[in-house]
Amino acid sequence: MFMNQIPSLFDAQEKDFLSAAQPLAARMRPQNLSEYVGQQHILGPGKLLRRMIDARRLGSVILFGPPGTGKTTLAHLLATETGSEIRKLSAVTGGVKDVREVLAWAGDLVATGAPRPLLFIDEIHRFSKSQQDALLPDVEAGIVSLIGATTSNPYFAVNGALLSRSQIFQLNMLSQEEIRSLLDRCMSDHERGLGDCDVTVTADALDYLADACEGDARRALSALEIAVGSCQSSPPVVDKSAVAESLGKRLGGYDATGDDHYNLASALIKSIRGSDVDAAIYWLARMLEGGEDIRFLCRRLVILASEDIGNADPQALPLAVAAMQACEWIGLPECQLTLSQTVAYLALAPKSNAATTAIGAAVKDVQEKKLLPVPAHLRDAHYGGAKQLGHGDGYIYSHNENDGVATQDYLGDDRTYYHPVSRGFELELQQRLKTIKQKLRS
Repeated sequence: MFMNQIPSLFDAQEKDFLSAAQPLAARMRPQNLSEYVGQQHILGPGKLLRRMIDARRLGSVILFGPPGTGKTTLAHLLATETGSEIRKLSAVTGGVKDVREVLAWAGDLVATGAPRPLLFIDEIHRFSKSQQDALLPDVEAGIVSLIGATTSNPYFAVNGALLSRSQIFQLNMLSQEEIRSLLDRCMSDHERGLGDCDVTVTADALDYLADACEGDARRALSALEIAVGSCQSSPPVVDKSAVAESLGKRLGGYDATGDDHYNLASALIKSIRGSDVDAAIYWLARMLEGGEDIRFLCRRLVILASEDIGNADPQALPLAVAAMQACEWIGLPECQLTLSQTVAYLALAPKSNAATTAIGAAVKDVQEKKLLPVPAHLRDAHYGGAKQLGHGDGYIYSHNENDGVATQDYLGDDRTYYHPVSRGFELELQQRLKTIKQKLRS
């Protein structure tokens, strides 16, 4: 009897050692949904994921969102709340063989009458197409509930067939209040947190950490653990400067080919279009700090100069082109000055999309309507035999007119594509166009 108790004593001691070795963020991981912080837009009463949990019918789920928002934690809680076994695969290290082994295990488990297990795949966007395809039959047959986690937009990164069989839930960055509540709980928790530490953490330090961690709970807890563990003051007090030093500078968090790339580029363009110069320069700084390709930024600004400013300020396009050339010549870090100058000018320039809508309407007519023949008097007359065909006959040379505008038909149909706006230089073009149209149609 005594011999049977010895392993259990050692097991308990080993469990304590392993728990003590875990980082604070791992120790503070919620053990049930009541401890889970944030994401009430999917877990609140009546929300879809909550309904799926309560019904114990998860199906397959894709969780996507920034780092530190609780994707892995939520996956394990889903297993706990539904009474299901869970197996974890990493898309970085796992292959098709590993997927098939887990699916075989799931099939055997379900065949015994047990609830279908959960297969959690971290960074599922890194799975190849063949790996994702290997999941399809068992996911569709309900042998396993797939829980995929990704920091990338699944609509870009996950097989469409797999997406169609899954519910997709986006996890948001935690708010400052949510992070602060998590830090407070950590400081008062004597079993898993820092409640037994003889260190005082000031309120402004916790407030700063909750704000500066950018909604990343793991980052906030890691910085707090470093600040408390390295405190050498007497009496031991962790202040704002200590947590700021422990937090460090965030160098990651920018995917130059994924969501960050597209979302920040969209925010930059829309801020310039909306004439908010400060917002535009902020998004520019975010992209520069994230390591965005300078040539991509320059191309976008050149496009915007025509697309959103056009002839309301004809200097916008040559300025954007000059900025592109300057950035090519001087490179970083100095070219950020050129980009800032250009973004500021474009943001404050008068806006017009008249040229954009004009070419769009004309292209649509070319694609959908009967093609207009070139009027005979406008056709090329510089070759032998053109005169016999009547090419160029009746053409009026515009420079022979006093105002440089010849009264003749240039299209063969009455169509209008270009509508200058009443802003910037296009206001003057609007008046010119009115006068020219009157003469052309006389």
